[in-house]
Amino acid sequence: MEEIRLNVSLLRKRVPNLTAAAKNAGIRPATVSNLCTGKIDLGKAEVRTLVGLAELADCKIDDLIIRGEKRKMIETKIKALDFFAPFVKGGTTGLVARPGMGQLVILAELLHRFKETELKTVFLSPTGQNPELEGTIELADSITRGFEDTIETIGRFGDQTVLVTDKEHVDSGLLFELQEALGDHDVTTLLVDLSGKVSDDDFPFGPLETVWQLDADLAARHQYPALSPLYSASSILDEKDVDEQHFQLRQRARSLLRRYRELRSIVQSQGEARLPAAEVDTYRRGERLEAYFTQPFYVAAELTGQAGQSVPLEQTLADVAAILGGQADQQEVAQLQFIGAL
Repeated sequence: MEEIRLNVSLLRKRVPNLTAAAKNAGIRPATVSNLCTGKIDLGKAEVRTLVGLAELADCKIDDLIIRGEKRKMIETKIKALDFFAPFVKGGTTGLVARPGMGQLVILAELLHRFKETELKTVFLSPTGQNPELEGTIELADSITRGFEDTIETIGRFGDQTVLVTDKEHVDSGLLFELQEALGDHDVTTLLVDLSGKVSDDDFPFGPLETVWQLDADLAARHQYPALSPLYSASSILDEKDVDEQHFQLRQRARSLLRRYRELRSIVQSQGEARLPAAEVDTYRRGERLEAYFTQPFYVAAELTGQAGQSVPLEQTLADVAAILGGQADQQEVAQLQFIGAL
């Protein structure tokens, strides 16, 4: 069967405020978001939804459908990101978090890691004073402060550009203008929200190929990078533009962690002795898998005293398979926290 996906780039260019537009057209923003990230198979979308989106974008339904074209991921070697919600090359990724949950540390780590690759990072600075960005924004290859500056810089860097900016420039329409002007440039975009208000949005940032949603419970327990394994998503994975093994392992890991969280509430209130005997292995493997997805960052090494770790996706897949298969059952949970590979 021919692989199809939603033309998110076209939607982003044609409908700058898709949340409001979708609501006004009688389309649930959550449905649009799930179509963009691949949580809902485009082949199973209601015809009226596609018709409505085509009307909003002033195009034909066929223009909204991309056939048979596989996308590539940008491997960050951060286990949780690469495994649960890969960074799509040429796509737009949104980091959804409230202040204090570690989003700026993740951003700083990515900027640091990309310096070791062919990618060039451009940080389109938000307006006003933003002291929280000190020590982060300087890690970008270039800092820009407006339309002309950004266009000129991306023109020099070309399709290897990762453009980073704040939701302020989404709301103002500047990002929309930039994407229109860049035309066929295959620029990868990463969006953050310094205010944290995006966490309350039904459709954060507009159309996204990847959502990295941070988890308040994981952050409170210092299980960094605190990426939610259940609510983070990427179209490159949900539409199976990756290896089948990766897709299946992600499904199994999510299922285990979802049940682990349910069992954890029992353990917290009543103790592990109250777990059903048949669920003990599930709880303990979930606990170990959650610990495995913590990771030391290079930019935090001076603070934590732990050297940063990089783990290739291939190794992460092998490690997750081993944990799911019980091969780490004899290891203490503490032995799996803040390590690289098993």
